[in-house]
Amino acid sequence: MSRTGQAGSTAVLVATFAMEPTTRYTWHAHAEHQLAWAPTGVLSVATESGTWVLPPTRALWIPGGVAHETSAEGTATMRALYLHPALCPVHWAAPTPVEAKPVLAELIHHLADASLADDQRRRAEAVLIDLLEPVAVATIDAPMPRDERAVDVARALLAEPADRRSLDDWGRHVGASARTLARAFRADTGMGFAHWRTLVRIRAALSLLAAGQPVGNVARRVGYDTASAFVAAFRRETGVTPGAYFHS
Repeated sequence: MSRTGQAGSTAVLVATFAMEPTTRYTWHAHAEHQLAWAPTGVLSVATESGTWVLPPTRALWIPGGVAHETSAEGTATMRALYLHPALCPVHWAAPTPVEAKPVLAELIHHLADASLADDQRRRAEAVLIDLLEPVAVATIDAPMPRDERAVDVARALLAEPADRRSLDDWGRHVGASARTLARAFRADTGMGFAHWRTLVRIRAALSLLAAGQPVGNVARRVGYDTASAFVAAFRRETGVTPGAYFHS
């Protein structure tokens, strides 16, 4: 990790983290606001209000005090900008995705330069704030059930979303009837098993799409026979097509 900037003299500090596929910064919070962005690779940031998948075209504003967990979807480099609340005019109360246009990306790299004079840094910080443009993004989260047998099913599907076993099949595998598992998913997650599994598949697809995988390949990898069936499910859950999700 490297960190630039001088606390007290500037509004923005920039930290750079090299992240491997196993890297996970478990639940924590900062006093400062944070902008999480990956110039290379794909990040996943979870908060109590949702989970965001962030390719290089997207960054996430995390308000100061909001607990979050950050992990890498493969190898990634994260640049985290810490913004002093008293010196920052942006005070969004909830995590907010923003578009990481090329000009914003270059400005972040510029602010990471420790040799910048204070007046240069202040001018760059002002432009950075002007470039923060929220984008409307539907988050996809599949809450975990509490029933131990349903948890076994859920963990297996999270590990392999393309698994097509029915609830009857899963029941034989975990020692419960299909009706018992169906009740557990409905009671614990607030949705039926089929809908829950769809959300797991869409969530897995987001990481693949963010990494640049073709839609047809993604569809097969998460359990759909055809790209059209996958696109229909994706649009139903997010309101947009897979190709449009990471573009404003």
